[in-house]
Formats: sequence, structure tokens, C-alpha cells
Amino acid sequence: MLQAADLPEVISLFPLPGALLLPRSRLPLHIFEPRYLAMLEDCMKTRERLIGMIQPRAVPGGGEARLHAIGCAGRLTAFSETEDGRYMITLTGVSRFRLIDEIEGFAPYRRARIAWEGFERDLGGAEADPGLDRARFMDLLSRYFTAVQLSTDWGSLKEAEDELLVNALSMLCPFPPEERQALLEAPSLDTRRETLVTLMEFALRDQGGGSGSEMQ
Repeated sequence: MLQAADLPEVISLFPLPGALLLPRSRLPLHIFEPRYLAMLEDCMKTRERLIGMIQPRAVPGGGEARLHAIGCAGRLTAFSETEDGRYMITLTGVSRFRLIDEIEGFAPYRRARIAWEGFERDLGGAEADPGLDRARFMDLLSRYFTAVQLSTDWGSLKEAEDELLVNALSMLCPFPPEERQALLEAPSLDTRRETLVTLMEFALRDQGGGSGSEMQ
């Protein structure tokens, strides 16, 4: 496990709309664009092997997108190469970070100076959520999955630890990018769960699937 002293001040950035990585969670990615293949090759040369996942903001009329202020750095923990030179990789979330400024240079991908302060709990052990009412939460989740036509292994979800349950659902559920950003920025596991509940309830209201107000 990386320690605070191991975290660099400059990392490469992978702006990917809708992609959410959370600390201690795993994100599979398919890398094929030349600039991100170059980023991956450079990443594998470093000791930390970190890539910063960050969401771009929508820009009217195109152009290079501005980035959200907060992202999450993932450590490259698995990769395989396809016959045509693409990579299938897995990033394991290490810590969130705050963007300070981007660094101009000759690299074809974006790089930035970042700050890790304020996210110290990300480097610790898994969080618990004492306020989680699992029975009510699973009932809401069942109605939400039915409404959006998702399926899952309910047995595994029911047995999952608090953090794995909340973070996996935050990454899996098909929320818009701005709502995913809200889940990323939630300061603790219980606030992320509360945000997740609110987003599922809103989605059910929009689809006429009930308010789920009993979760409040």
C-alpha cells in the first residue's frame, strides 16, 4: 500500500467522462488512443505507477475540456496487451486529489501538479457505515435496478462489506457525469451512501417508480 510520502506532486491525467474511480476500488479500462498508450508506457516506468482519473467539464462548441477540481489517482495493478497493440488495464484507487494546475510540456497527454491534502482517510483501511440500514437500502436498490433494467448477483451484494457495497454501486450505476462527480467528492462513506440513495430516489421519481422516501 502506498503511503503519503510515496505520492508524487505531478501525475498524468486521464480525463474520461462518466468514469468513476474510488479509493480501494478497481476500474478496468481499455486503452487504445496513441496519446494514452504513450501515457501508459510512461506510467509503467515510474515507481508509483499512478494515473489520475478526472472528469472533464462539458464545453459548448468543442475544444479542450476544462477539468473538475477533484479526481482520484489509481495505481496500475494489472494489464494485458492485445495482438493489435491495445491494452486492457486495471487501476486500483489510491487516493483522491485536488488539481492545482496543468503542466505544459512535450507529452501528448495531460499532466498536472496536484495536492493530496484533505484526503488522508483514502490511504487508510476500508471505511464502515454504521448508519446503513441494509434491508431498506437493498429494497431501494432492487426497485432502482428494475427501473433501469440492471441485473446483479444479489447474494454477493447482500454479503458485501459496507465500503465495497457503496463504492461498487457508485461506480456501477448509470448516473450522469456530474452526479458521479458528486459521489466522488462525498467526504466519507456515509455521505456517499446518502448521495447514492438520493440519486436512486430521483431516478425512480423521474421514471414513476416511487419516491423511496422511507430511506430518509
